[in-house]
Amino acid sequence: MSNNFLRRVDLIFDKDCDFKQVLQSAYQKSNDEIINELLESGLKGRGGAGFPTALKWKFTAEQPDPEKYVVCNADEGEPGTFKDREILFQVPMKVFGGMAICAKAIGAKEGYIYLRGEYRFLLKELESQLEVFHALLDEMKIPFRIKIIMGSGAYICGEESALFESMEGDRGEPRNKPPYPTVSGFRKKPTVINNVETLVYSFMIFRYGARKFKELGTADSRGSKVFSVSGDTPKPGIYELELGMTVEQFVEEFGDGDTKAVQVGGASGFCVPRKKFKDTIIGFEGVPTGGSMMLFNSSRSMFNVLHNYLEFFEEESCGQCTPCRVGCQQLKLGIEAVKKGEKHANYLEQLQKLAQTMKITAKCGLGQSVANSFFSIVENFKEEMIY
Repeated sequence: MSNNFLRRVDLIFDKDCDFKQVLQSAYQKSNDEIINELLESGLKGRGGAGFPTALKWKFTAEQPDPEKYVVCNADEGEPGTFKDREILFQVPMKVFGGMAICAKAIGAKEGYIYLRGEYRFLLKELESQLEVFHALLDEMKIPFRIKIIMGSGAYICGEESALFESMEGDRGEPRNKPPYPTVSGFRKKPTVINNVETLVYSFMIFRYGARKFKELGTADSRGSKVFSVSGDTPKPGIYELELGMTVEQFVEEFGDGDTKAVQVGGASGFCVPRKKFKDTIIGFEGVPTGGSMMLFNSSRSMFNVLHNYLEFFEEESCGQCTPCRVGCQQLKLGIEAVKKGEKHANYLEQLQKLAQTMKITAKCGLGQSVANSFFSIVENFKEEMIY
């Protein structure tokens, strides 16, 4: 990791790229060589979960079913996250290229982009760019096509199996796992699903090579990451930075001089208080993030922040499982009761037990991740939760 790792990195938005040359180079490799190059890079999924990208491709490639799919998850619904929108707007060809390389590695003929319903304004230009891309594939005699499917504005459809249900025309609800998408994904066929940013990094690794990518970041968090910076900051916007920085270093760059907390990873992420800035690493060995970085200064009520998150989760829960459907509601009512003085402050401990139960028993990542923000805000800002 470099000493000045808060500098802007320019892998994602670098437009000086010969797409045809990168694709030709990748397609000259065997499927195993493609996967091994990606494995060597250490790339992990940029949606937040951090699953090794190469393993996802490898597991799908190993399935004997001849019908396989590549799906780009562009359902960017996490509060405070807006970087995928900018990637699709500025460098869509890199997204398409990453999908095409994945298709080569796993043996797929079709790819799909599941585009967030609120991003319909991007559709016309994306379809225009797809025509150019398909013409390039025809010229190279690559039998691969990408289609765009519009989402319906549901946060739950960012969960991969709920996304497949939506793509197939059904209500967006998570499936039971296993089987995982690498075995049974879209149309119950082996499927690689990566988010927008992951696919672009996959493409850029085949432009620069795994070695250059590994020069950035740390042993556990290779490469760089695109961050959506918002909140109480004089520098809101989108920045590509090297992984492995501390929250303190991030705040020195983007804070307003009075930052008391940083919400890393949106509503489903972790709230880092000022006293933990120095020792908290932004990366897979610390606090991972899909990209959202919200800064709060002393003027903000952390009770209001948590209340807003719980309102969001209550609204966006699909209602399929009881821990999430009832739990989100009860957590919100619980902190309201404590704040009004209707419940003693000790009641927060009961609510934390409920959040822990949700983390263990909820069917998908929505209900499981509610505990992240709940615990980190209640534990670090208990005085703001009390009447």
